[in-house]
Amino acid sequence: MNAVETALAGIGRSALQVLAVLGRVTLFSLHSFSHMVRPPFYPREFGAALLQIGWLSLPVVGLTAIFTGGALALQIYSGGARFNAEAVVPQIVAIGMVRELGPVLVGLMIAARVTSSIAAEIATMKVTEQIDALTTLSTHPMKYLVAPRVLAALITVPLLVGVGDIIGIMGGYTVATRNLGFNTAAYLQNTVSFLEARDIISSLVKGAFFGVIAAIMGCYYGMRSGRGAQGVGSATKGSVQSAAILILAANFVLTGVFFTQ
Repeated sequence: MNAVETALAGIGRSALQVLAVLGRVTLFSLHSFSHMVRPPFYPREFGAALLQIGWLSLPVVGLTAIFTGGALALQIYSGGARFNAEAVVPQIVAIGMVRELGPVLVGLMIAARVTSSIAAEIATMKVTEQIDALTTLSTHPMKYLVAPRVLAALITVPLLVGVGDIIGIMGGYTVATRNLGFNTAAYLQNTVSFLEARDIISSLVKGAFFGVIAAIMGCYYGMRSGRGAQGVGSATKGSVQSAAILILAANFVLTGVFFTQ
């Protein structure tokens, strides 16, 4: 086998491995959704997931959004000054936060905080054979561990995106009115009048997709974790990396769907 054939064989093996992973993740996702709509249900697990993914993520989402909104206002003002376009700060901060920065940053924060937590928790349960114990007790692991977390992420992450959008806009508002000399009433009026319903809907839809991606990646890698501490660490690392990449890829696709004329 010559060098060209060796290279092509390597590319083919890599492509087959990628397709195999995509197939496993797709089947895992379909199983997760099927268990979400079929009894029995576990409200206690669902409530705990709501608290963990939603309420406890508010501080990091709020801090990320407010500093991003403030920095965005400063950057737009500085860049706009080169073209005598400083007045567009309210409009660009609003559309930038709602369409892109809000959903993406919240999604990445959820991937960093929640995906890693889910993967580590489920991987530890697998290492300590708690998942085997659930099966022994006639409790389906997908229904008990995966479905409540995916459903909680589907519900809470769009809400977190909405809160992040508002806080980010208020961060830009605070910087613009306190440091850049903008009129408060005019700033708010320009923000509200510039945003469209499509911008808000796209932001919330992105949040739903990003939440599902983050939860499924955490559950998938946790359920497929290897044995021992190294397996838990590899599952956690792989889940965060995959969730972040898929969130950015999904953001590109959804942006094209909503805003391509």
